[in-house]
Amino acid sequence: MTLELKGVSHVVGAQTHIHPTDLTLENSTMNVLLGPTSSGKTTLMRLMAGLDAPTQGRILWNGQDVTGVRVQDRKIAMVYQQFINYPAMTVYDNIASPLRLLGLDRAGIDARVRATAEMMRLTPMLDRKPLELSGGQQQRCALARALVKNAGLVLLDEPLANLDYKLREELRAEIPRIFAESGSIFVYATTEPEEALLLGGRCATLWEGRVTQFGPTAQVYRNPQDTTTARVFSDPPMNFLTVDKRGDRMHFGQAASMPAVGGDLADGTYQLGFRPNHLSLEPGPGTITFDTTLSVMEITGSETFVHVAHGNARWVGLIHGIRQLTPGQPLPVHLDPSRIYVFGQGGALVASAPYAEAA
Repeated sequence: MTLELKGVSHVVGAQTHIHPTDLTLENSTMNVLLGPTSSGKTTLMRLMAGLDAPTQGRILWNGQDVTGVRVQDRKIAMVYQQFINYPAMTVYDNIASPLRLLGLDRAGIDARVRATAEMMRLTPMLDRKPLELSGGQQQRCALARALVKNAGLVLLDEPLANLDYKLREELRAEIPRIFAESGSIFVYATTEPEEALLLGGRCATLWEGRVTQFGPTAQVYRNPQDTTTARVFSDPPMNFLTVDKRGDRMHFGQAASMPAVGGDLADGTYQLGFRPNHLSLEPGPGTITFDTTLSVMEITGSETFVHVAHGNARWVGLIHGIRQLTPGQPLPVHLDPSRIYVFGQGGALVASAPYAEAA
């Protein structure tokens, strides 16, 4: 099975929600749509499902053009962040409802409902009504109703956002295996880079209605092809520093410079990118030191976010441990040069970070 989007766009009035997009999704794959709120993830899923019609382009299912085919006539399932269940039915009947519409026999329905309920930790709740469940249990019921159909295309729009932390982690670990065994195409939308990495598979990064990159998730993370993708696939977003390369030095600020990175690059202006977790408060062998001023400090428990100012740039560092720091104080930060990406003036990647190339 394959789902192909060929030049698909979606325009409402004068506003472009999805710019022309080409994507090919294969069977038995996990495909993650990663982007911030309003980047176009839900709109793209609705186009895949047939809930919205593309303004231009075609959608092919197994080579057949289904652009104008109604959602009711497609073998799909969709789950939203806001769970939708039938309040008058029991959990058992909610899960069984799509199978009854398909005309399966009672024994077949019962076997599939109970197997799916067990997988979703719903077996003790099968006789309850949705309103008797917690919010997380109601979302699991909605997810079970989608999975039980064995649909060719399963669309999941931030389905774990309302679940408690422990169950969310368990399901994140289980979902790739479940999806791979089903033989279906799964599309999973999320705003969280960490969730995309945990799910694996392939990832499409979105920004303002454009797919900026699509490929194996780990590869997109390690080698973002432009600054936009790098920002999307980093939480907090990647930090940047504009430098002027001349010879074997890169110059920035009033009179500061550092050894050139990125290999044999022509002289010119570049943007250096580095992730928050690669900044350190302790120097190490070969690290580059930047003089910054602490703006804000956020303690999250075992880690501390430090927001610092470096000239006109604002950076965030993710530091292990709890630090006693005072906003406004000078704060030298240190960076291993092997963690630095180099982007051109237009934003395209010109040299990946050495650590990413070695991974």
